[in-house]
Amino acid sequence: MTLCPVALAVGCKKCPVFSVCPLKEQIGDHKPEKKPPPKKT
Repeated sequence: MTLCPVALAVGCKKCPVFSVCPLKEQIGDHKPEKKPPPKKT
């Protein structure tokens, strides 16, 4: 659920404090990038 007023208005990526925001995943709309599991050879 998005609670941050900036995330509601323009989205987390456009927020001026995006890089230092500790709660962007909890109260914002930022979804962490999922990395594929390493391939075992």
